[in-house]
Amino acid sequence: MKKLSTLIVLLAVSLTMTSNSSIEDGWLTSIDEAKVLAKEEGKPILISFAGSDWCKPCIKLTKEVFDTPQFESYSQDNLVLLLADFPRLKKNKLPIDQTRHNERLAAKYNRQGIFPLVVVISEKGELLGKIGYEAGGAEGYIKRIQSLIEG
Repeated sequence: MKKLSTLIVLLAVSLTMTSNSSIEDGWLTSIDEAKVLAKEEGKPILISFAGSDWCKPCIKLTKEVFDTPQFESYSQDNLVLLLADFPRLKKNKLPIDQTRHNERLAAKYNRQGIFPLVVVISEKGELLGKIGYEAGGAEGYIKRIQSLIEG
């Protein structure tokens, strides 16, 4: 029942929004949807600032951590995932509303323009911590994320 109510809330939020938000592989693209889901499920939000088609460390982070079954399992139980992508290739260009949304997120949480940058925030948008790419795979990265959440 909880999942159904969460789905209904997300659907309502998405219908009232003008941006082209979506869920792709478990990653949301709207901070508003992420906050609704985080509040509903009592989870922090992990924001990944990435350059999916140009940033080699971003691509490595995705392959070595985010695309692993271990991270997928951990995140499903513990996080709301939000992707703020900044692709450069014309073929990967985002809709203007999504680009503006990501730029607003960056102005608040990634002023230095660091890529990749993983930001963990509370459901209210309070900063819990930031980390970049770290070698070592999913297990070590999950521990770092958990340490940010636990403070």
